[in-house]
Amino acid sequence: MPDQPRRSDATRAAILTAARERFASDGYERATIRAIARDAAIDPSMVMRYYGNKAGLFAAASEIDLRLPDLTRVPRDELGATLVRHFVTLWEGNESLAAVLRVGATNTAGAERMQGVFRDQLGPALRAVCPDPAEVPTRGALVMSQVLGMALARYVLRIPPAVSLTEDEIVAWIGPAVQRYLTGPAPGPEQAGTPPA
Repeated sequence: MPDQPRRSDATRAAILTAARERFASDGYERATIRAIARDAAIDPSMVMRYYGNKAGLFAAASEIDLRLPDLTRVPRDELGATLVRHFVTLWEGNESLAAVLRVGATNTAGAERMQGVFRDQLGPALRAVCPDPAEVPTRGALVMSQVLGMALARYVLRIPPAVSLTEDEIVAWIGPAVQRYLTGPAPGPEQAGTPPA
Protein backbone atom coordinates (compact mmCIF):
# COMPACT_ATOMS: atom_id res chain seq x y z
CA MET A 1 0.00 0.00 0.00
CA PRO A 2 2.19 2.86 -1.24
CA ASP A 3 -0.41 5.52 -0.27
CA GLN A 4 -0.44 4.56 3.42
CA PRO A 5 2.80 6.33 4.50
CA ARG A 6 1.77 9.45 2.57
CA ARG A 7 -1.66 9.45 4.19
CA SER A 8 -0.10 8.94 7.61
CA ASP A 9 2.33 11.82 7.02
CA ALA A 10 -0.51 14.07 5.87
CA THR A 11 -2.55 13.18 8.97
CA ARG A 12 0.36 13.90 11.29
CA ALA A 13 1.01 17.20 9.53
CA ALA A 14 -2.67 18.19 9.83
CA ILE A 15 -2.68 17.30 13.54
CA LEU A 16 0.50 19.29 14.23
CA THR A 17 -0.75 22.33 12.31
CA ALA A 18 -4.06 22.26 14.19
CA ALA A 19 -2.28 21.72 17.51
CA ARG A 20 0.08 24.67 17.02
CA GLU A 21 -2.82 26.96 16.16
CA ARG A 22 -4.98 25.71 19.02
CA PHE A 23 -2.17 25.89 21.60
CA ALA A 24 -1.36 29.41 20.41
CA SER A 25 -4.97 30.64 20.55
CA ASP A 26 -6.21 28.78 23.65
CA GLY A 27 -3.03 28.14 25.62
CA TYR A 28 -1.88 24.74 26.78
CA GLU A 29 -4.41 24.27 29.59
CA ARG A 30 -7.53 25.18 27.58
CA ALA A 31 -6.57 23.44 24.34
CA THR A 32 -8.19 20.01 24.12
CA ILE A 33 -7.47 16.91 22.06
CA ARG A 34 -11.10 17.02 20.89
CA ALA A 35 -10.80 20.62 19.61
CA ILE A 36 -7.49 19.88 17.89
CA ALA A 37 -8.97 16.80 16.22
CA ARG A 38 -11.98 18.81 15.09
CA ASP A 39 -9.66 21.48 13.61
CA ALA A 40 -7.70 18.75 11.79
CA ALA A 41 -10.95 17.12 10.60
CA ILE A 42 -10.07 13.74 12.13
CA ASP A 43 -11.29 11.55 14.97
CA PRO A 44 -9.75 12.33 18.40
CA SER A 45 -8.60 8.70 18.65
CA MET A 46 -6.19 9.40 15.77
CA VAL A 47 -4.51 12.16 17.77
CA MET A 48 -4.10 9.78 20.70
CA ARG A 49 -2.83 7.03 18.39
CA TYR A 50 -0.04 9.21 17.00
CA TYR A 51 0.90 11.26 20.08
CA GLY A 52 -0.40 9.43 23.15
CA ASN A 53 -1.67 12.42 25.12
CA LYS A 54 -1.72 16.20 25.17
CA ALA A 55 1.79 16.47 26.60
CA GLY A 56 3.16 14.27 23.83
CA LEU A 57 1.29 16.25 21.21
CA PHE A 58 2.58 19.54 22.61
CA ALA A 59 6.16 18.24 22.61
CA ALA A 60 5.82 17.24 18.94
CA ALA A 61 4.05 20.46 17.95
CA SER A 62 6.72 22.60 19.60
CA GLU A 63 9.69 20.74 18.13
CA ILE A 64 11.99 23.47 16.81
CA ASP A 65 15.22 23.18 14.89
CA LEU A 66 16.99 26.53 15.11
CA ARG A 67 19.30 25.48 12.25
CA LEU A 68 22.06 27.60 13.75
CA PRO A 69 25.04 28.48 11.59
CA ASP A 70 28.51 27.24 12.52
CA LEU A 71 29.66 30.33 14.41
CA THR A 72 33.28 29.15 14.40
CA ARG A 73 33.32 29.93 10.66
CA VAL A 74 32.01 33.49 11.13
CA PRO A 75 34.49 36.39 11.54
CA ARG A 76 34.53 37.29 15.23
CA ASP A 77 33.34 40.86 14.69
CA GLU A 78 30.33 39.66 12.64
CA LEU A 79 28.93 37.16 15.14
CA GLY A 80 26.16 39.42 16.46
CA ALA A 81 24.94 40.51 13.04
CA THR A 82 25.11 36.94 11.71
CA LEU A 83 23.08 35.53 14.59
CA VAL A 84 20.44 38.27 14.48
CA ARG A 85 20.04 37.92 10.70
CA HIS A 86 19.74 34.16 11.10
CA PHE A 87 16.95 34.48 13.65
CA VAL A 88 15.04 37.12 11.66
CA THR A 89 15.19 34.88 8.59
CA LEU A 90 14.12 31.87 10.66
CA TRP A 91 11.14 33.68 12.22
CA GLU A 92 9.95 35.49 9.09
CA GLY A 93 6.71 33.91 7.90
CA ASN A 94 7.11 30.93 10.24
CA GLU A 95 3.72 30.60 11.93
CA SER A 96 4.84 27.50 13.82
CA LEU A 97 7.55 29.42 15.64
CA ALA A 98 5.20 32.31 16.36
CA ALA A 99 2.65 29.85 17.78
CA VAL A 100 5.23 28.22 20.05
CA LEU A 101 6.38 31.65 21.21
CA ARG A 102 2.77 32.58 22.10
CA VAL A 103 2.39 29.42 24.16
CA GLY A 104 5.82 29.90 25.76
CA ALA A 105 4.88 33.40 26.84
CA THR A 106 1.73 32.27 28.65
CA ASN A 107 2.29 28.70 29.81
CA THR A 108 4.79 26.90 32.03
CA ALA A 109 5.06 23.85 29.76
CA GLY A 110 5.59 26.13 26.77
CA ALA A 111 8.22 28.19 28.59
CA GLU A 112 10.07 25.04 29.64
CA ARG A 113 9.97 23.79 26.06
CA MET A 114 11.44 27.06 24.75
CA GLN A 115 14.09 27.03 27.48
CA GLY A 116 15.10 23.52 26.48
CA VAL A 117 15.32 24.37 22.79
CA PHE A 118 17.55 27.36 23.37
CA ARG A 119 19.65 25.66 26.05
CA ASP A 120 20.26 22.53 23.98
CA GLN A 121 20.81 24.23 20.62
CA LEU A 122 22.11 27.73 21.34
CA GLY A 123 24.33 26.75 24.29
CA PRO A 124 26.75 24.56 22.30
CA ALA A 125 26.95 27.15 19.49
CA LEU A 126 27.84 29.92 21.96
CA ARG A 127 30.31 27.77 23.87
CA ALA A 128 32.53 27.76 20.78
CA VAL A 129 32.76 31.57 20.56
CA CYS A 130 32.26 33.03 24.03
CA PRO A 131 35.38 34.17 25.89
CA ASP A 132 34.56 32.19 29.05
CA PRO A 133 32.54 28.93 28.79
CA ALA A 134 31.26 29.46 32.35
CA GLU A 135 29.46 32.60 31.12
CA VAL A 136 27.58 30.84 28.30
CA PRO A 137 24.26 30.50 30.21
CA THR A 138 24.27 34.22 31.09
CA ARG A 139 25.40 35.35 27.66
CA GLY A 140 22.87 33.03 26.01
CA ALA A 141 20.05 34.46 28.14
CA LEU A 142 21.06 37.98 27.14
CA VAL A 143 21.19 37.05 23.46
CA MET A 144 17.74 35.51 23.70
CA SER A 145 16.38 38.58 25.50
CA GLN A 146 17.13 40.52 22.32
CA VAL A 147 16.09 37.89 19.77
CA LEU A 148 12.92 36.71 21.54
CA GLY A 149 12.04 40.27 22.54
CA MET A 150 12.07 41.33 18.89
CA ALA A 151 10.20 38.18 17.85
CA LEU A 152 7.49 38.87 20.44
CA ALA A 153 7.18 42.51 19.39
CA ARG A 154 7.24 41.79 15.64
CA TYR A 155 5.41 38.49 15.19
CA VAL A 156 3.12 38.09 18.21
CA LEU A 157 2.22 41.55 19.54
CA ARG A 158 2.78 43.06 16.07
CA ILE A 159 3.88 46.44 17.43
CA PRO A 160 3.84 48.68 14.32
CA PRO A 161 7.41 50.08 14.47
CA ALA A 162 8.80 46.57 15.06
CA VAL A 163 6.74 45.17 12.17
CA SER A 164 7.83 47.92 9.77
CA LEU A 165 11.58 47.49 10.34
CA THR A 166 13.45 45.83 7.50
CA GLU A 167 15.72 42.87 8.14
CA ASP A 168 18.77 45.09 7.64
CA GLU A 169 17.43 47.63 10.14
CA ILE A 170 16.82 44.93 12.76
CA VAL A 171 20.35 43.63 12.26
CA ALA A 172 21.76 47.17 12.51
CA TRP A 173 19.86 47.90 15.75
CA ILE A 174 20.17 44.59 17.55
CA GLY A 175 23.37 43.13 16.09
CA PRO A 176 25.76 45.32 18.15
CA ALA A 177 24.03 44.39 21.42
CA VAL A 178 24.17 40.68 20.57
CA GLN A 179 27.82 41.10 19.53
CA ARG A 180 28.62 42.56 22.96
CA TYR A 181 26.77 39.74 24.71
CA LEU A 182 28.73 37.17 22.71
CA THR A 183 32.25 38.55 22.81
CA GLY A 184 32.45 41.61 25.04
CA PRO A 185 34.01 41.55 28.49
CA ALA A 186 31.75 40.67 31.38
CA PRO A 187 30.96 43.73 33.50
CA GLY A 188 33.14 44.06 36.58
CA PRO A 189 31.77 44.92 40.03
CA GLU A 190 31.97 48.65 39.29
CA GLN A 191 29.83 48.36 36.13
CA ALA A 192 27.40 46.01 37.86
CA GLY A 193 26.77 48.57 40.60
CA THR A 194 28.58 46.63 43.32
CA PRO A 195 30.90 48.86 45.38
CA PRO A 196 34.55 47.80 45.17
CA ALA A 197 35.83 45.77 48.12
